[in-house]
Amino acid sequence: MGKPTGFLEFQRISESYEKAATRVLHYREFIPHLTDEQAGIQGARCMDCGIPYCNNGCPVNNLIPDWNDFVYRGNWREAVVALHSTNNFPEFTSRVCPAPCEAACTLNIQQSPVGIKSIERAIIDKAGENGWVTPQPAAKKTGKKIAIVGSGPAGLAAAQQLVRAGHAVTVFEKNDRIGGLLRFGIPDFKLDKRLIDWRMAQMKAEGVKFVTGAMVTGSALPKGVTNDAKKTISAEQLRKDFDAVVLAGGAENPRDLPIPGRELDGVYFALEFLIPQNKEVSGGHRNPLNVHGKHVVVIGGGDTGSDCVGTSNRHGAASITQIELLPRPPEQENGPLTWPYWPLRMRTSSSHDEGCVRDWAIGTKAFVGENGRLKAIQAVRLSWTDGKMSEVPGSEFEIPADFAFLAMGFLSPVGGVLDAFGIARDGRGNAGATTEGEDAYSTNVPGVFAAGDMRRGQSLVVWAIREGRQCARSVDEFLMGCTTLPR
Repeated sequence: MGKPTGFLEFQRISESYEKAATRVLHYREFIPHLTDEQAGIQGARCMDCGIPYCNNGCPVNNLIPDWNDFVYRGNWREAVVALHSTNNFPEFTSRVCPAPCEAACTLNIQQSPVGIKSIERAIIDKAGENGWVTPQPAAKKTGKKIAIVGSGPAGLAAAQQLVRAGHAVTVFEKNDRIGGLLRFGIPDFKLDKRLIDWRMAQMKAEGVKFVTGAMVTGSALPKGVTNDAKKTISAEQLRKDFDAVVLAGGAENPRDLPIPGRELDGVYFALEFLIPQNKEVSGGHRNPLNVHGKHVVVIGGGDTGSDCVGTSNRHGAASITQIELLPRPPEQENGPLTWPYWPLRMRTSSSHDEGCVRDWAIGTKAFVGENGRLKAIQAVRLSWTDGKMSEVPGSEFEIPADFAFLAMGFLSPVGGVLDAFGIARDGRGNAGATTEGEDAYSTNVPGVFAAGDMRRGQSLVVWAIREGRQCARSVDEFLMGCTTLPR
């Protein structure tokens, strides 16, 4: 497990960042991976802690101590094998995962965990640079056909596992390119989209068929949900043509803010800003929303809001303010109290460092406009007591705003696909399916399975990969009576 005394000898090494003044001039990734020497030092810090809580803190149960040790000893090929044994797409998670594994690291009790995420990226980047990621086609075909609806991380993980089990897999995506919100929701400066193309090439060589611009019939999509579909496919046709169907779309239904002035020009859902920008960067039409020289307010303090901040900085916004309903979290958690669980503490992203005013415990009362155009936001300060909020009397104020982006999370998958298949839902509107037992990931419709955000609601990329892998095992067992796929 690394060097027995490494955690005493070496300090945590963080990845370096390109300076904010230059990185805001482009949309490329700006965080170089660790050198071999730096990664080896980080691997050496992995202590022989007896119980690897990092492994349990990771949703895909990555074999973290194993590949830390391989990197420490310079056995990079073995590290790649160990990394891929639990995670189909470490090039995604090593860039956009918030690293719950590091929160669970034993060293994090003293707030200095092993740099697990940076080691993961160093491994997969080295694998790519040396051509170690190659297709793994099945030696024997089963003759079974599987349709996967949605090409985000859950759908792609399920597809790769199932095609390697020998099944014929077809992935259907309503947009014009594969990747779901990996492709269209996450800015390029956080995730280079060439990585998706790289992994797709491997999957195509393994036998996965991709169909883009194809929408499974259902009700009209709500505002803020992108759809490039040029053709429709009925749920009945999919069930007829395939032996099993996996529903792996995202939870794309954005949470709205129905307050006075919501109809004003200038008030948009976050993805109405981010998706066109990603398409522009990839060579598509220009983003119709340009915030250069404008005052921007982002409502919501999560990752999507941070992406709006980073994109607005690259547009050259005059000012960016991000407000959050909840109170400001502490700068540092009480490690012995919260470890090994995900702690509540202040988190500052690279986008915030580029320029942003942040404010907490703010309630948005109304959007104020002039001639149909947003000019300001009426807000009020909030007081939180025992988990309940109340407005602070006399604290009303206005924030100048030419654009307001709603980044308050997502409620559920869009209803059309679930309705088309007749899928029963849970109390939150997601596809009803358990994750345990013989019927894991099975819906109420025989032969139809659900995984990822469509089943669990808005979540992390790493959770989507976990569910896609586990769902694939259940599908394989359903079709073949037994399975050798890992859970």
